[in-house]
Amino acid sequence: MIGLIQRVTHASVHVEGESVGHIERGLLTLVGVQPDDDEKRAERLLERILTYRVFPDENAKMNLSLKDIQGGLLLVPQFTLAADTRKGTRPGFSTAAAPERASALFDYLANRARQVHPDVATGRFGADMDVSLTNQGPVTFWLEA
Repeated sequence: MIGLIQRVTHASVHVEGESVGHIERGLLTLVGVQPDDDEKRAERLLERILTYRVFPDENAKMNLSLKDIQGGLLLVPQFTLAADTRKGTRPGFSTAAAPERASALFDYLANRARQVHPDVATGRFGADMDVSLTNQGPVTFWLEA
């Protein structure tokens, strides 16, 4: 599984003009699912998202995690992260999980996140979403599990 994390001061997702997810200070995480991904990889990705140290401590060093600051987590499904972009000028999607499997794993990830973290919001799988954010830093990391 792929998680593109962005440290944000706030982020939101709208579908057809309706707000479906919003956080203040925390991490916006775009989630891509690949064919070989499973619940074990989802668990590992969640652990990395929650404990990856990207927030500044009192000395302005990135030593604090989302878990440490109890910030918001906005999970947004994004199948394009798993695209094959090695050739040509158009992405291929054979490297992304089938929609049914990807949806199930995204739901699993979101449900597990809600069980272990107090502030979790999500986008909507398969929807045309408008994602807004203020990337603080900017700080962006690509995580794989």
